Amino acid sequence: MPLCRPEQCASKPVVRAASLLQLDPDRSEFMNRRTLLRLAALGTFSAATLNSSHGRSLDDSELERALRTFGDQSPDSASASIVIEDGLTTVRHSVNADLPLFVGSAIKTFILAQYLKEVEAGRLSEEAQLDVGPKVWSPSSPVLIHLQGTTTARSVLEAMIAHSDNTATDIALNTIGPDKVRALIKSAGLDQTRIPDSTRILFSYLAGAPEGTDVGWAGISKVMAGTLPGPPRAAINDHQTMVSTAAEMTDWYRHVLAGKYFEKPQTLAEFKRISAMAGAIPQTIPLDIMGYGKGGNLDWNGFHCFSLAGQMVLPTQRVNFCFTINWTGDDASVPTTFSNYIKQCRHLLRMVAAAQLPLKVN
Repeated sequence: MPLCRPEQCASKPVVRAASLLQLDPDRSEFMNRRTLLRLAALGTFSAATLNSSHGRSLDDSELERALRTFGDQSPDSASASIVIEDGLTTVRHSVNADLPLFVGSAIKTFILAQYLKEVEAGRLSEEAQLDVGPKVWSPSSPVLIHLQGTTTARSVLEAMIAHSDNTATDIALNTIGPDKVRALIKSAGLDQTRIPDSTRILFSYLAGAPEGTDVGWAGISKVMAGTLPGPPRAAINDHQTMVSTAAEMTDWYRHVLAGKYFEKPQTLAEFKRISAMAGAIPQTIPLDIMGYGKGGNLDWNGFHCFSLAGQMVLPTQRVNFCFTINWTGDDASVPTTFSNYIKQCRHLLRMVAAAQLPLKVN
């Protein structure tokens, strides 16, 4: 959700609309909150040995080195978590997994889950027609921006995950209410995970509007043209943000994909169907391996972020993961950082998959 460069914010800022949950080599979408929240020091590396009779054994020392290399990308703001389960054992490998960082659109998984819970309870329907128009348009909406009329809730949820469409996100979030999503997050024990009231309220707040204010599409258009309603704010803050830890995101996928938060099998099936549509999954999980998840990226006022969380399905194991990096730098740092980030994510997941499948690790 890139909005402006530091030197531009001082005079006439240029704000770029961002897709809060797409991994894109030309954009990122996360924040720098050093002015509001202090990041814990890195160095909390942990790993355990998988005791499994399936396939080849996982080289823990090599995996540990790869995780340390991932953490070294941004020594004060990178974290990773890999949790491997085979039905008998649960093994965790991590680096700085409890470090709260901006994760961007990765939080959209919670909105999807709560919406489906409302459908499951009979309070909502995926067939319902939901309004689309300037009242809900939000930056970085490749599917629904500038469209007016109605579309099904199912199409809204798919656009939110498959294309990280922020207009779709706000339609879904406005329909169920952000407090219900926060209640789900709380019930899951995710104490450090936070979501905004909507992406448009988040954009408005970061651009300097008062807390809780939605400046409307006209106001957002002005922001994108370079006119902010107030001094720009840090993406990580105490009011409107998208923050979590690698440990919490990993545990979320462990439990939600096991059906813990749904009453009906068909609800879990629908959650999995839509979660499998996320564009970041085929970018990182080895070809022909099933995966679920959601990614996020942001550029804002010199702050950048990439994040990806989800689950990789192997024949005898479920591999839950989260990889997040936040950093500060100019826009020129984004393509190189993205290339390195995605390469390391792929490498880590291929290392784990290669212990069961005939994959070359590269």
